[in-house]
Amino acid sequence: MATPLRVVQYLNQFFGGIGGEEKANMPVQVRYEPVGPGRALQQVLKDQASIVATVICGDNYFSEEREKALAALVEELQSLRPDVVIAGPAFEAGRYGLACAEVCKAAQGLGIPALTGMHPENPGVISFRREIIVVPTGATSVDMAGALNAMVPLALRLARKEELGPAEVEGYLPRGIRRMGWREEPGYQRAVDLLVAKLQGQPFKTEVPIRLPERISPARPVPDLEKATIALVTTGGLVRKGNPDHVPASNAQRYYRHSVAELQSLSGKDWEAFHSGYFNHIVNSNPNYILPLSFMRELQTDGIASDVYPWIYALPGVSTPVAQARRLGEGVAKELKQDAVDGCILVAT
Repeated sequence: MATPLRVVQYLNQFFGGIGGEEKANMPVQVRYEPVGPGRALQQVLKDQASIVATVICGDNYFSEEREKALAALVEELQSLRPDVVIAGPAFEAGRYGLACAEVCKAAQGLGIPALTGMHPENPGVISFRREIIVVPTGATSVDMAGALNAMVPLALRLARKEELGPAEVEGYLPRGIRRMGWREEPGYQRAVDLLVAKLQGQPFKTEVPIRLPERISPARPVPDLEKATIALVTTGGLVRKGNPDHVPASNAQRYYRHSVAELQSLSGKDWEAFHSGYFNHIVNSNPNYILPLSFMRELQTDGIASDVYPWIYALPGVSTPVAQARRLGEGVAKELKQDAVDGCILVAT
């Protein structure tokens, strides 16, 4: 009987069973056994491969101490000598996805095949799509079984040094890599056939897929601004001075709500910006630039607007996947609707 292939899996602190955000600064550690989803992964691998170790690292540590984390990871991989590295799956978790992508790149740099699983809108896909093999997954770990079943066949083929075919055939995300191939029909004939099928309402599949942006209908005007309650929301990374809530500078996982019922303006003594997508210095001197509370109070005093909603919402918008941003926006909108807010000013950077 052939010796089982050696697999190393990478997990973050949550899936590694260490803890949530309070353990996100945990450095690299190794367990010489399947952990968490690794137990399900081992069942899918059956006797074809064995998980010889699980490398675990906190999301924040990997992001903030990238060089140290990668150095520790490389040292472990050189010692473990796996046939393939399986990172995640990370689903739609942004920091986790970026770490999984870096892990795959590091493994490939050592000559070790690697792959990961992510939602197509994960920042890890957006940043590293051309460099790594990514199997598409659902948005959350509800899709864990489906993700593992899709990842394992490719992982085994990579471990056996088999060359993968086109993405649409093999089931991984396209990397935009062009290779010479042979088609029975010339390009002009295929193009005409696709056009005819489209005009006749018949099914067809383009050879050059284009992902169009989602179209959002503009909100209807506020009927009577003088009687309206207006809410303020910012994606500019507004935080309380010193960032006591430990808000990340990018890839928002949640939004933060603060009371401004007693405030006429935002002061740089009490508020600042924590956002990796723009120069924060000017905003830190006057936070009203990214959340115009002082200007809204002026409109309120002048009778142009009736009231300012007593709670503000803030998060960093940069590097947040579209699907994640949609869920956060829906959460804010639900709360505003429950409190009968008439309108909202969303301040972007």
